[in-house]
Amino acid sequence: MSSDQPTEEPAYDDRVYRSPMATVTGVVLLALLAWLCGDAVVRGSGNVPWIALASALCLAPVIVAFTVRPAVFANDDRLRVRNPFRIIELPWAAVDTVRARFAAEVLAEGTTYQMWSIAVSLRERKKANRRQAGRLGLGNGQAKTPDEDVRQASADRIIDELRELHERCASRAGAQGPVKVSWSYEIIAPSVIGALILMVLLATG
Repeated sequence: MSSDQPTEEPAYDDRVYRSPMATVTGVVLLALLAWLCGDAVVRGSGNVPWIALASALCLAPVIVAFTVRPAVFANDDRLRVRNPFRIIELPWAAVDTVRARFAAEVLAEGTTYQMWSIAVSLRERKKANRRQAGRLGLGNGQAKTPDEDVRQASADRIIDELRELHERCASRAGAQGPVKVSWSYEIIAPSVIGALILMVLLATG
């Protein structure tokens, strides 16, 4: 028996926002760390190999946390912000606004959460504003038709996309619920253990 009641459209796959430059930097730093620590393990004597391994255990998660890990995932139901040491899940109905001033932020339930993967470049924003002014003919007395293809700063473009999703999807049944914050112990624990081992080795060496 079919129902004539309209059904809500399903949420589509996540849009993913991350910094390619941060990812490349993280890969390079991890490769450098592996080379230095690997060389110390192979060539070092005494406690040096163990100190190198402890250093790698301490530093590798930190490098991953601040470079490769940060990302923002958005679909029709919610915004998920993966920061270095926390994951914040925000149903669109709980979000007050999304903004980019000096940093990309989402405000929800009276709390401000920074989105690490969306870097705000004031220099890029100034360039985009100058291009916009040039397209509009400002300063030379000639009014031109605005061009919708004028490039925005990348952070501002992403924020506009997130705002559009928020405005369009906040009333969905699947977009209801409270904000959830969880700590990323898979990043925190290895780094803390490595730091403790390193301190013991340095103190006893």
